[in-house]
This record gives sequence, structure tokens and C-alpha cells, in this order.
Amino acid sequence: MQNLLSGLRVVEGSAFVAAPSGGMTLAQLGADVIRFDPIGGGIDYRRWPVTDADHSLYWHSLNKGKRSIAVDIRRPEGQELLSRLITAPGPQNGLFLTNFPAKGWLDYERLKALREDLIYLNLTGDRHGGSALDYTVNCRVGFPSLTRRAGEPDAGPLNNPLPAWDVITGQQIALGLLAAERHRGRTGHGQLVKIALADVAWATLGNLGYVAEAMINDHQREAVGNHIYGSYGHDFQCADGERVMIVGVSGNQWRAILTVTGTERRMAELAQRLGLDFSNEGDRYRGRDQITEVLQPWFGARTFDQVRASLDGGGVCWGKYQTVHEAVTGDPECSLDNPLFDLVEQPGIGRYLMPDHPLRFTSVAREPVRRAPVLGEHTEEILADCLNLDSHQIGRLFDQGIVASNQEI
Repeated sequence: MQNLLSGLRVVEGSAFVAAPSGGMTLAQLGADVIRFDPIGGGIDYRRWPVTDADHSLYWHSLNKGKRSIAVDIRRPEGQELLSRLITAPGPQNGLFLTNFPAKGWLDYERLKALREDLIYLNLTGDRHGGSALDYTVNCRVGFPSLTRRAGEPDAGPLNNPLPAWDVITGQQIALGLLAAERHRGRTGHGQLVKIALADVAWATLGNLGYVAEAMINDHQREAVGNHIYGSYGHDFQCADGERVMIVGVSGNQWRAILTVTGTERRMAELAQRLGLDFSNEGDRYRGRDQITEVLQPWFGARTFDQVRASLDGGGVCWGKYQTVHEAVTGDPECSLDNPLFDLVEQPGIGRYLMPDHPLRFTSVAREPVRRAPVLGEHTEEILADCLNLDSHQIGRLFDQGIVASNQEI
């Protein structure tokens, strides 16, 4: 954690991936992010992956560094408390992040009446306010049709287990709140900021040239499996069954592959036979299948350790295929050797590696990674510090069941 945003307070009402990851990003950069949840937890509080005791590793991983208040949000008294929290006075307060429907007690105009310069960021599934999840967005923009192996037209589309649009949208949420806060600092004006998960995907489709390719070239890109579109890269199996991915995008990367594998002459002959120039990135893509045939015997004749030593020694750009479990248990990059991680005790779950934000600001000292809160852990201090309630008022809220604290997970 690095305290670049120290003093900035964001209230978050959220579920699932995109909105919580946006709040977590701000918390990891030093903002005071207060997450509110229903008493007993919201709809994602038990979401998989879970421990044997049904404690959500997902929920706790996405809420690192935040404070937690548990409120009965169905009751008017609970809604009033949270409305006051969202619109609390102070130059660095009044920022609200949610993917809940912006209506009823969470209506923007209603909250704005309590604080004129409120910054309210609302995430929806699509631009019409409809529901959407990463998988329903991804299938629509077309990427699953490109992730099957080449030559398998009848295999059907293949979903990606990485919720890419959720993750990207989370970063856009953090960026949007900071941009709006800077605008408010310059002009004094708050605003409603809208972002749709689907629009993040559509924008990315355009930004990476897919839209232009379809319109200008009138072309449907083919599925290429483990090749790299427009360049050269492929996976290879070693003699002991281990598998690696090599990439020859730049000229230097391509020459390193040829030098290490000793295939310069054969590649020159292949290029001449095909009428291609492999110094050209596009031609390497056109000849990808034949290039792979030339390279495969070199990998198949060597163990992974031999391949690794040669590729590293020759400056080849490459990576090893491994499972998540193998990465976590055996890769030094996913260990305390990497300063990205700290070993942190999460109450009710145990001790495990937690990542910090990957940005490194050299003028600010790094602090230890902060764990996720226990549900309602900070209820009492938030009521006292943020809403200036006294002990009698706080006690009455607890007695009436409007709030709760330190709930067992």
C-alpha cells in the first residue's frame, strides 16, 4: 500500500467483480474506502472460490484495504444512515461508487439534494441500464469465436475464465472517480459519472483495431489457437512433457529464436520456398504453421531444463505453461521474493499471499498490504468518526438491529 490518496474518502456499495475491484484499487493507493453491506452479507458474500468452511476467498480478496459497515439497508433508518455517510461534509468526502440501481434511496438527484457537489459513479451492465456480466458481454463482442484452436470450426466458441471486462472496468472506475474528483477540485462541481461494462468491451474492440478490420477489410478474423495473430508465437512440448510458449514479435526476438534453435538456414530456405520474407512480422504469421514444424523437433529433443537454459541464454522471449497451483507453490514471482506480495493473516480464513497494487511510486514509502475487513468490522468507528454519533446513539442503532459489527464469516 502507498498513501498517495490519503485523506480521500470513497463510499462503496457493490457486488461481484468490477465495482469492488475499483474500490480496492483506490484503497491500495491510500484512499479511505468504506464498503457497506447488508447485515449477514450481500449476494456475493459466499461466492466461490470458498474454503472448506464456506468462507469466500473471492470476497475477501476483492475487498483488501477497505473499512466495512454492516447495515440493514431495507429499513429507512439504515438507508438514512448510509445517505448521510455518502454525502458527509468535507472537501475530500462525497464520492460514491456503486453498481446497485441508481433509484429509490440511491437515486442521484435525491443524494445530490443532500450534497450539491456529490460525485456519484454508477456502473451498469449496458448503456441502457440493463443487466450484463462478463461472459454475456464477451460473447457479444466476439472474442470467444477467436479462442478455439485453428482448424476446429465445429468446436464452438470457447469462453475465457478470466473476467477481463470486469477487471478492466474496475480500473476505469478508479480512473473515473479520480478524474471527477480533480474536476471538482478545479471547478467545485460534482457530477453523476456513468460507465457500462458492455461499453468498456466495445471501446476495447475498437481501440485494438477489431472494428476497423471488420469494416475496412470486410473480414472475419479466423481462430488461430495458440498462434499470435499477425506475428509469430506458438507453444511447444519438451521431451519431458513440459510445455513452453515462445514469441517472435520483434526482429530481435525472431533472430534469437533462430540462433538458439540453429534453424537460420532452414528458415531461409522455407521463406524462399513460400515466397515470404520472415524479417517481416506479417510474413512470419503467414508462414506460422510451417515455421512451427521446423522448430518443434528442437524442443521435442530436449528436456524443459535444457530448453530453459538455452532460451534464457539466447535472450528468447518465452514463458512456461503451468497451472495456477503450480505457479503459487513453485514460481518465485508468486512468493515473498516478489515485493508485490505480503504474507497476511485474514481472520476466519488463514495466512496467505496478498498482492499490493502493482504501481510503484518512488516518492512514497510502501506500507504493508492491508487485509480485507471482517464484515461490519468498522461499523462503530465509522458511525462515530464519519457521522459524529455519540455512544448513546450508536448503542441504540445496535439495539434496534439497524447496524451490526464483527460478524462471523
